[in-house]
Amino acid sequence: MKLTSYFLPVSLIAGNSALSHAASVSRPYSRWMADSMIAHPGAVPATRYYGEATFYRGIEAVYNATGDSSYRTYLISQMDAILTANGSFRAWDYADHQLDNIRVGSVLLYLYSLTHEAKYKSAVDFLYDQLVNKQKRTASGGFWHKDPKYPNQMWLDGLFMAEPFYAQYNALFNASAVAAWDDVLLQFSLVEKHCRNTTTGMLYHGYDESLKAVWANPVTGASPHVWDRAQGWYLMALVDVLDWFPTSHPGRAQLVGWLRRLAGALKTAQDVKSGGWWLVMDAPYPGQKGNYIESSGTAMYTYGLLKGVRMGYLAEEEKEREEYVGVAERAYRLMVDRFVARNGTNGTLNWEGTVRVGSLDGNGDFTYYTTVPVVENSVLGFSPFILASVEMEVRNKTLASS
Repeated sequence: MKLTSYFLPVSLIAGNSALSHAASVSRPYSRWMADSMIAHPGAVPATRYYGEATFYRGIEAVYNATGDSSYRTYLISQMDAILTANGSFRAWDYADHQLDNIRVGSVLLYLYSLTHEAKYKSAVDFLYDQLVNKQKRTASGGFWHKDPKYPNQMWLDGLFMAEPFYAQYNALFNASAVAAWDDVLLQFSLVEKHCRNTTTGMLYHGYDESLKAVWANPVTGASPHVWDRAQGWYLMALVDVLDWFPTSHPGRAQLVGWLRRLAGALKTAQDVKSGGWWLVMDAPYPGQKGNYIESSGTAMYTYGLLKGVRMGYLAEEEKEREEYVGVAERAYRLMVDRFVARNGTNGTLNWEGTVRVGSLDGNGDFTYYTTVPVVENSVLGFSPFILASVEMEVRNKTLASS
């Protein structure tokens, strides 16, 4: 296999005097994008919200890859800004129960593993209680995405917000509780039952178990479309939960099977011309007017596929593994060429092409998804790009040393 490097060669930036001056050595895109967004005023405020928490997940990956203590210091400063000295969350709304609130728990668990500070343990215990004991559930046991706004609804987004934290907490503090592991598995199984298109292997954005939402399929409750970022959250949830899910639990094989099925669907759905994935992915919408190749979903899929290959989840045969790597490399090349923008004034990077939001608040139709604005420097886009970059760089380093 030809070795492709995505470290930025100095020779490629020689034509830009400001950038050349700022970067006298080759820089991996993971660090360059992370440093850029830390430097951009207001790009990543110190909050507990899920977008910023996803960025902190990227910073965690960069720190693990580099050992640069400045990233650890940054994570600690961001988390300490949202916590009191005893580990309580500042300005917490106790009437608001949504899975988005749980995402930051993974960052706090990581910091607790590094520092063993009691305030981080207090914070994660609180989040675990909020999830397991306070979050409402459907009749089948699935966590509502948001209470009270979206009753009886599960969204793919919510699996990434809650399940990696749920699994990591179990592994660290509750490893022998079979019922807790069964509950993690249940959340995925309900989404698979209601949202999976058995023909394409892709998953619709969410479902309403009560069948009351205006968009709900009268049989499955599923929403009408495959939205790329929701499916990206789900893919990331699968590969991250598997970091913690017990090898002895029979449900692990189910998780791997669902991951493989989705990965195969993504391989088929990749746009041949660009190497990316469409905002609305179900037929006949790819290529239609208003639809476009979207950057956050493309970054999420690239991360999920590369990690799935690295961890041995996706394929047993070398040829198939290389096919997935090829899919990810084409997508990564697209991101570097189209969505990574070099800021000529100060040598930092910008991130382009990410849709601002996607919701099932309305009718969830094609027009809705394609009329939501695209924004620059969205934390929902550059964060998975950082994760994808770390995976690509680790792969390149491994290949170079072999």
